[in-house]
Amino acid sequence: MLRPVSPAIRQYLVVTGNYWAFTLTDGALRMLVVLHFHGLGYSPLDIALLFLFYEIFGVITNLLGGWLGAHWGLNRTMNIGLALQVAALSMLLVPSAWLTVPWVMAAQALSGIAKDLNKMSAKSAIKLLVPADAQGQLYHWVAALTGSKNALKGIGFFLGGVLLTWLGFAGAVAAMALALALVWLLSLIVLRQDLGKARSKPAFRDIVSTSRAINILSAARLCLFGARDVWFVVALPVFLSQTLGWNHGQTGGFLALWVIGYGLVQSLAPRITRNGSGAVADGRTVTAWAAVLTLLPGCIALGLFYTLEPAPVLIGGLLLFGAVFAVNSALHSYLIISYARSDGVSLDVGFYYMSNALGRLLGTLLSGWLFQVAGEGSVGLQACLWASLALLLLATVISTRLPQISGEGSRLP
Repeated sequence: MLRPVSPAIRQYLVVTGNYWAFTLTDGALRMLVVLHFHGLGYSPLDIALLFLFYEIFGVITNLLGGWLGAHWGLNRTMNIGLALQVAALSMLLVPSAWLTVPWVMAAQALSGIAKDLNKMSAKSAIKLLVPADAQGQLYHWVAALTGSKNALKGIGFFLGGVLLTWLGFAGAVAAMALALALVWLLSLIVLRQDLGKARSKPAFRDIVSTSRAINILSAARLCLFGARDVWFVVALPVFLSQTLGWNHGQTGGFLALWVIGYGLVQSLAPRITRNGSGAVADGRTVTAWAAVLTLLPGCIALGLFYTLEPAPVLIGGLLLFGAVFAVNSALHSYLIISYARSDGVSLDVGFYYMSNALGRLLGTLLSGWLFQVAGEGSVGLQACLWASLALLLLATVISTRLPQISGEGSRLP
């Protein structure tokens, strides 16, 4: 006979299901907006502006969302995130004449708030559902949640294109809004009501972390994601299109498959980083993997400089970079949950993911600027890759200051 599912696992499945449903619509919406507005004749700059508020409000939401989670409970912040995403989708159901750049930017801002409320709530909830002495289980649960999320985001890219072809823009958005509304209603019923609410109400000044370990990890995270997006967000897609001659379908399909593979490697990170003693990952593990990752952008840049056939170098390097980056990201995601306080966990997690969003914003801006200033083409991409190496080197140096024993009750400064 099947054993009954424990309450903790049941709540984990609810949180994971919410996160999956949100992630699918988030990835699909991004692809829908890009393809639809490109088809309407919007310039690349106009399309990029549509997502500017998405990133900016992500920084703000992570900082404030942790404080709200500690006051209201993670069930409320997660459900508010789902409701806001339904509202953001509904904003795009207006007549075509209303779909101006400012209107869509506002919808994307709402979606950015929703995304980071949902992510902060999901990651924080895991801390409360795993016993403090079960660090190995915590690592596996975090890796499974994070890896599956990224794989589903890649699937969402495909879903957006398929829905746009089958149902058109308005039909695709309406279908996603309806499906997510049903998930939201189910979550209101089954998600535990007091999840994550702090016993002592934190003051507003507590949104800034006072933990040395979390501040160090946050700084490393900022550099890590800045190093990815400085060449991945703008320079890479433009290079694939302009220099290699790929069409939009080839470029979008390859990057979607890359994201799916990246998520699968993330989910396997506990096995990849496991050592013979059975010890859980700590600061030394993060430093070692960051050092390995630091070498890759420089190798790709040198390969592009010395070869007449950039495609094999870039594709091979990108796949290797994605795999090693996925392990780095999974280690970071585990450590922040491990370092965070149980009472008011969302404050620590929110501050950390604020740094993540800030790194993505920094990388995105640097990617466009460096690629344009350096002259685009192979030279522009090489400039972005060297900037990536510099940021990763900084992340490695910062990571050397992390505690060498992880987990609650460990030797944290």
